[in-house]
Amino acid sequence: QVDRYLYHMRLSDDVLLDVMARFQAEMVKGLGRDTNPTATVKMLPSFVRSLPDGSEKGDFLAVDLGGSQFRAHQVKVFDDGKQNSQLESKFYPTPKEVVQGNGAELFDYVADCLLDFMETKNLKHKKLPLGFTFSFPCKQTKLEEGVLLAWTKHFKVRGVQDTDVVSSLRKALQKHKASFDIDVDVLALVNDTVGTMMTCGYDDQRCEVGLIIGTGTNACYMEEMRHIDLVEGDEGRMCINTEWGAFGDDGALDDLRTEFDRELDLGSLNPGKQLFEKMISSLYLGELVRLILLKMTKEGLLFNGKVSTALLTKGKIEMKHVSAMEKYKEGLSNTKEILTELNLFPSEEDCVAVQHVCTIVSFRSANLCAAALGAILTRLRENKKLLRMRTTVGIDGGLYKTHPQYAKRLHKVVRRLVPTCDVRFLLSVSGSGRGAAMVTAVARRLAAQRQRIDATLAPFLLPLGILTQVKDKMRAELEYGLKRETQANATVKMLPTYVCGTPDGTEKGKFLALDLGGTNFRVLLVKIKSGRRRSVQMYNKIFAIPLEIMQGTGEELFDHIVQCIADFLDYMGIKGARLPLGFTFSFPCRQASIDKGTLVGWTKGFKATDCEGEDVVDMLREAIKRRNEFDLDIVAVVNDTVGTMMTCGYEDPNCEIGLIAGTGSNVCYMEDMKNIEIVEGNEGKMCINTEWGAFGDNGCIDNIRTKYDQEVDEGSLNPGKQRYEKMTSGMYLGEIVRQILIDLTKQGLLFRGHISESLRKRGIFETKFLSQIESDRLALLQVRRILQQLGLDSTCDDSIIVKEVCGVVSRRAARLCGAGLAAIVEKKRENRGVERLQITVGVDGTLYKLHPHFSRVLRETVKELAPQCDVTFMLSEDGSGKGAALITAVAKRLHNVGQK
Repeated sequence: QVDRYLYHMRLSDDVLLDVMARFQAEMVKGLGRDTNPTATVKMLPSFVRSLPDGSEKGDFLAVDLGGSQFRAHQVKVFDDGKQNSQLESKFYPTPKEVVQGNGAELFDYVADCLLDFMETKNLKHKKLPLGFTFSFPCKQTKLEEGVLLAWTKHFKVRGVQDTDVVSSLRKALQKHKASFDIDVDVLALVNDTVGTMMTCGYDDQRCEVGLIIGTGTNACYMEEMRHIDLVEGDEGRMCINTEWGAFGDDGALDDLRTEFDRELDLGSLNPGKQLFEKMISSLYLGELVRLILLKMTKEGLLFNGKVSTALLTKGKIEMKHVSAMEKYKEGLSNTKEILTELNLFPSEEDCVAVQHVCTIVSFRSANLCAAALGAILTRLRENKKLLRMRTTVGIDGGLYKTHPQYAKRLHKVVRRLVPTCDVRFLLSVSGSGRGAAMVTAVARRLAAQRQRIDATLAPFLLPLGILTQVKDKMRAELEYGLKRETQANATVKMLPTYVCGTPDGTEKGKFLALDLGGTNFRVLLVKIKSGRRRSVQMYNKIFAIPLEIMQGTGEELFDHIVQCIADFLDYMGIKGARLPLGFTFSFPCRQASIDKGTLVGWTKGFKATDCEGEDVVDMLREAIKRRNEFDLDIVAVVNDTVGTMMTCGYEDPNCEIGLIAGTGSNVCYMEDMKNIEIVEGNEGKMCINTEWGAFGDNGCIDNIRTKYDQEVDEGSLNPGKQRYEKMTSGMYLGEIVRQILIDLTKQGLLFRGHISESLRKRGIFETKFLSQIESDRLALLQVRRILQQLGLDSTCDDSIIVKEVCGVVSRRAARLCGAGLAAIVEKKRENRGVERLQITVGVDGTLYKLHPHFSRVLRETVKELAPQCDVTFMLSEDGSGKGAALITAVAKRLHNVGQK
């Protein structure tokens, strides 16, 4: 009979899954900037960005306003590795005249109670941080500020809505400061739900959901920042206070609300508001039972149709009665006793029926709560892109704690609705007090950490003044390298390349190109057509250079190169042809002519013996002779930077600068012959290979080198050499990041202070990981995955710090590179004697091409430091291959012109 009567309160799994989907849609609405104003579920950012990590410590105060009593707490948090904290509390009544009076009286009362507590605990002369648990919907713009949106529960204090409650509390405390010598710093405003999550998060680091089911009901959870439109920034996570009690206020649950829900709502303090809460929380369930019993009695279904005064009196049946009537064994006898006390004289059948009503009402509450919680868990799992998720829900509230069946029912339904989530429910111990202290402790820890991280990274933030100095020093070094008397001691060698022209479009023929400059070696066949159908066709093959050959003897290295050429010529079927060849050799060379290049010194990990000081073209010719299988016409030895400039010059005649920003870093440019004192002749131009990687080897930029740069330099193959390159090129950036991460870990700011074996390995942090980690599209979850691949078990907070370190290191590299390039373009402007220069820079290199921000920061820096130069950046297509062939073609063209 009762089942039939309360049919609409019994919700099937299909209905609950539908409620889950509706709640998920409301969450999305609440998170969106444009949709939030009309959303009922407000999804309020709490500005709690981190869960406890166990390193929190200290003494904290907490005050808790929101329930039937006001509470003051002292919380001691011990950093003993055992996750220990100690709580001492005092309870104060919340008189009706205070909770329904005016704002000044309320906050004065809170300050008086706190003062009394501090006197009791002998804390008056200590300066202590305070967490303020305020269990009402607040709009926060920072952790220590919150504007009350609306009172809920039985509170109706005048003049507080739409004001900052933290300011009001501070004002009330300020009044007491002088007269009673107390100094309290309100560091955090916390919702009780958030406090519950934080308390449980201290005991179980998997806890990322907080749930209250008591006088009121609410849930919070850790949301990805990139989904929270209401707060600036995409990094990390933030706890969202859903304020789910208002779910359905827009009519979304009208099909599930019964006549009893409507009647209860009309008789409440806030009709039409908090409709979901009125179907779930203990404040309303007793009243719901009373309304049902009243109607059933009136219809003659209970108590022989006799309506007592108790049944007509609002609030006469409370949640404690419902809980007692549902007790497993003594439920029926409790029911009889309670009904008799209410002057209802029940029969045995009446007692069974009333007990059944209580069960249906409380079961519906657990079902609806499970559906909304299921929506949150599903969202968390989807955010993490997991097929299955393990998590913990921190839970508090009288209904959950005291009702004999509620917890079991809730767990069962949640597990049924979200079978892909393995959920542990952890009961919070004084969540609103300890939780507020935890939020405050975490805030203090994060502030202290932030200071130390900022101090660590400060030397990488180069202001404009410093960058201008770098530009000026680079300019001075360029001049030293060009002058005959200073060239020998110059660090920036300014090597003449004997490339005296750029392509004019008449080049044609078949050319071979070799490209040696990294761990791979390429051989190319390049076909150039001129005229109206101008084109460049390329065929190439890549060969690896084993480490033992990179660091073996020169003879072994060049024999390996010739072996690769032989394989390629066979592969292409052109072994008999004596083709002109351009040799891209991307290491510092001193050239006496276009086909003579003496190696100044190895870079980029090469260490082959008996090469430095030798002519690499001669070494290649001798290796070809030793093999005695084919012959080649070696026309030009080319630096990859020059090749880059020539490739872009083929497309844009305005291109007179080449830049490589990849494994290494270098620049070349067309210099007026009259400025190149180390080469005879004053007419025309010649391309200068600056070899700027060695800038600073004389100590001129020591003021901007950090201890991490020194570590990287000392651990490299060429200590004290290529210092600028070691701050700007892809080969070293990952290693700089690794050194910083080790230091931050030693300071206890990362990876829980544990330096893993993999982090100790030099070279583990490749520059490609910087590019991946800094990608704007990459969620922190993916950053964590990259770090896991490197054997680094990181938290969400760790991932944010790692991303920040990568950003600081790569930004500095781009800005330093920009400062150097600004010196070059300014020099070009002065050479031409123009007020405003328009010039194109041909660029190549993986750092420039693949890093998500490097190219933009570089361009911005050049614009900032050389405002009179309009610089166009043009991506080179295979400068070291195509460029070598074009240089060879230009050299052949100029040679033929010279002969004529």
